[in-house]
Amino acid sequence: MSKKTKKTRRRLPLAARILVVLLSVCVVFYAGVAIMVLWKEHHLPPTDVYDTIIILGAQVKPDGTPNLQLQWRLDAGFAAWQKQPCKIVVCGAQGRDEPAPEGEVMRDYLMKLGVPAEDILVDASSFNTRENLQHAAALLADQEVQTVLIVTSDYHLPRAMAIAEDLGFRATGIASRTLGGIYWLKNHLREPVAWIKYWVEKLFRVEIRSDNYTLNRVVSGGGQS
Repeated sequence: MSKKTKKTRRRLPLAARILVVLLSVCVVFYAGVAIMVLWKEHHLPPTDVYDTIIILGAQVKPDGTPNLQLQWRLDAGFAAWQKQPCKIVVCGAQGRDEPAPEGEVMRDYLMKLGVPAEDILVDASSFNTRENLQHAAALLADQEVQTVLIVTSDYHLPRAMAIAEDLGFRATGIASRTLGGIYWLKNHLREPVAWIKYWVEKLFRVEIRSDNYTLNRVVSGGGQS
């Protein structure tokens, strides 16, 4: 056996150990982020003071009505509006599998509940959380906004609030109901990935995008079935 082969064999265990260490670090880091998400969900700031409500979109069904997740977000937003009437911004574009833009469907749903059309601002062109809030900021540019109340699903809310604060909002939020079981687990397992993406974008001042609409909606927290 050549000396070169022996050296290669001696190096492999070291490479394997390094790989195991790296994988272990990644797993521990991911677990830490997952724990942080759960902690943030249950330690939200007070929601008694706000002058604008922003409701983030989710999937619209083929019949043009909100899916259950989106309906719960809208119901929570409506309850907040009843408590303190103010402007509501509804956000969400039209996906390839949706018959209409989410923002427009959300507006129609709220109007049926009794919210006046003049109280609703519609963003129908945003495909992810950052775009939701950027477009909301543009719609509110001529408003005297002090504190925004963000309405979305529990796992999604802390990151949405963080992005809102990056954009200059003073933000609080309420979490709508969320499906349990596998649905809860699936969303809480992928939300740490979305946080890591958020931190990378913020640190390096870049935007990680995909031409795949479905991937954008999965990472952003919108468009859930």
